[in-house]
Amino acid sequence: MRNIHTEVKGTKLIVTIDLAADGVQSKSGKSTVIASTEGNTSVGYVKLGINCYTTDPAALKASLKSVKAA
Repeated sequence: MRNIHTEVKGTKLIVTIDLAADGVQSKSGKSTVIASTEGNTSVGYVKLGINCYTTDPAALKASLKSVKAA
């Protein structure tokens, strides 16, 4: 998994993704992948598949700066 942390707490699956992490360009070059399970992966007895990406990395970084400043 890339930039994804999973944790089971009781009956809850907690998924954490750092949106400020440097992403990698997608294979098509149209977006920046921030986090991915890189296909389906097992978390205990369940399967999880996540792709987190942006088509505007500059806008994402700017919005995150405003969140940090607040």
